[in-house]
Amino acid sequence: MGRGGIGGAAAMETADSTRAFVKDVKRIIIKVGTAVVTGQNGRLAMGRLGSLCEQVKQLNFQGYEVILVTSGAVGVGRQRLQYRKLIHSSFADLQNPQMDFDGKACAAVGQSGLMAIYDTLFSQLDVTSSQLLVTDRDFKDPNFGDQLRETVFALLDLKVIPLFNENDAISTRRQPYEDPSGIFWDNDSLAALLAAELSADILIMLSDVEGLYSGPPSDPQSKIIHTYVNEKHGKLISFGEKSCVGRGGMQAKVVAAANAASKGVPVVIASGFATDTIIKVLKGEKIGTLFHNEANSWECTKEATAREMAVAARDCSRCLQKLSSEERKKILLDIADALEANEDAIRRENEADVEAAQDAGYEKSLVARMTLKPGKITNLARSIRAIADMEDPISHTLKRTEVAKDLVFEKAYCPLGVLLIIFESRPDALVQIASLAIRSGNGLLLKGGKEAMRSNAILHKVITGAIPDSVGKKLIGLVTTKDEIADLLALDDVIDLVIPRGSKNLVSQIKATTKIPVLGHADGICHVYIDKSADMDMAKRIVLDAKVDYPAACNAMETLLVHKDLNKTEGLDDLLVELEKEGVVIYGGPVAHDKLNVPKVDSFRHEYSSMACTLEFVDDVHAAIDHINRYGSAHTDCIITTDEKAAEAFLQQVESAAVFHNASTRFCDGTRFGLGAEVGISTGRIHARGPVGVDGLLTTRWYALMIGIYDFIMISIFDWEIFLFPLVLVLYHHKRKRI
Repeated sequence: MGRGGIGGAAAMETADSTRAFVKDVKRIIIKVGTAVVTGQNGRLAMGRLGSLCEQVKQLNFQGYEVILVTSGAVGVGRQRLQYRKLIHSSFADLQNPQMDFDGKACAAVGQSGLMAIYDTLFSQLDVTSSQLLVTDRDFKDPNFGDQLRETVFALLDLKVIPLFNENDAISTRRQPYEDPSGIFWDNDSLAALLAAELSADILIMLSDVEGLYSGPPSDPQSKIIHTYVNEKHGKLISFGEKSCVGRGGMQAKVVAAANAASKGVPVVIASGFATDTIIKVLKGEKIGTLFHNEANSWECTKEATAREMAVAARDCSRCLQKLSSEERKKILLDIADALEANEDAIRRENEADVEAAQDAGYEKSLVARMTLKPGKITNLARSIRAIADMEDPISHTLKRTEVAKDLVFEKAYCPLGVLLIIFESRPDALVQIASLAIRSGNGLLLKGGKEAMRSNAILHKVITGAIPDSVGKKLIGLVTTKDEIADLLALDDVIDLVIPRGSKNLVSQIKATTKIPVLGHADGICHVYIDKSADMDMAKRIVLDAKVDYPAACNAMETLLVHKDLNKTEGLDDLLVELEKEGVVIYGGPVAHDKLNVPKVDSFRHEYSSMACTLEFVDDVHAAIDHINRYGSAHTDCIITTDEKAAEAFLQQVESAAVFHNASTRFCDGTRFGLGAEVGISTGRIHARGPVGVDGLLTTRWYALMIGIYDFIMISIFDWEIFLFPLVLVLYHHKRKRI
């Protein structure tokens, strides 16, 4: 049975479906490679060993049975012998050093030192360890297996950690490095043998790379293989050079892992350089490479399915781009009509999601975001029609330059390609994103939050049902499981842009795990600054709208900055009373905490997403600007003032995507900006910024136009200064009408 502390129910909610078996794991064998135990210089890597022992301690204390198979004795022994020979060498010896040592001698010298280190580290953690040295000759004895199990199981009952190592010093093989004969031939194959003999539930093999790659890990084209299927990967993998400090390398690990998996013991090859690899494996996270005896019968697929979905979206987007502007417009109008026609069915599915979320105890702010209130479908349909009525952005000419007689360069909009949008909670986001993707000619993959699964499914069905067969229903794909995200994020050759909409953790995690460009924002820490010259009646209306209208929104006010001269004025007092009447909890910065006697805030970088906000007094507009640039999230910030100079300074110096004068931060919205809808709000400084509408889903293409020329003309452009940046050139040799 699994241990609740690591592989329990809470952890398994986020587990990859192919790793769900870890919830039942109890007996674990961990094989530690030489490259993990030692550094390149042969010395023990104490930091990695300490991290390993910490994880083993945690598992041991939580009821797991842990067995270690450790390499490194030969490497440690060689380093010690080199040192001894060096200090006893004459000057003449140093001129012609001979540092080749017998592997068996190295093993004999290094074994005691390696085990002493393990014993010391485990003793500091209040864990007892034991040493068991074996050779392949031992396993030839028919009675050895029974004795081995009896000893190991007795140690495990006492919560002692057995440490196995091949006794290379007395191995019957001529040379441990060269002779692959016998029942086992290195510590990788020993670990696989022990996993079967001791009925382990899982074997974790720690290496110096993150897992098994399709080629040498140093090759940028190599991709990590999350689940090994021999029929699929066996003949496709090319191995690089093995570690200079170990014996078998990755190829030996693959052979041993496949052998153990064939006997019913799942194996994960993962990095021993990370500090929490073992814990993550037992949480079911998709790290390293899994070997499983049922992998052949799985829909192998999750990687293949993800790729097929992305490729299908790309192919459909190319069909979409071939349509005329009016044909694309009609698709959007049909979607708007379909949404209104299916409003009752959509509302029923959404109400079921909301009820389930409330029963599950989700936060009120999350439930509010996922609720499709009365009139919402009508508003969504209206916004889709507004997008349909916009000028067609595809092939819209942005710039036209005649650089020579009959030679014109044009810069025009074109679709990005395939978008991956990952969003939490809000099913209405699916509708907005889909309509913008269609208008911009892009393929789309969507992954919504599990809490709105039914709402997302019905909306996706309604929208794709309105897409004609000439384009293809697969233009918009709906990702239904969380474990498919990792496969999609690896498809940097097919997917062109990722837009995460959700928590800071979601955005940060996606940025850290993909090579695909990411567009979005991690926080929505929006400020309102009330200057000393502000109209306080106006200030009251703006602040109440910014905080109370929709506190869960990313453009809601989170921090209220007030000029110090307004402290204890009637206008500010009235504003604070109104906020309290509305149920807003006010936390104070250091100054406001002392002056107003309100609870002190822990951090200015806090996004409440609820009926709460931070208040702080500042000296002047410049102090407000400094505060926002230091603690803000570059989302949306506002100044309330009648002083034009103060307003101008604020607008010019606050480094946010949207900066307002006498307007609520809630105005930072694609619909209010006239974009029809938005796929999100970007706080980055490259590509789109602020609310991202159709324009933000487009890139540009350059055309070289030979006007009035019929013969083929070769144009040399490589030393033109204008082309020192990446361009896509299309050279037309046919006559084109002047624009």
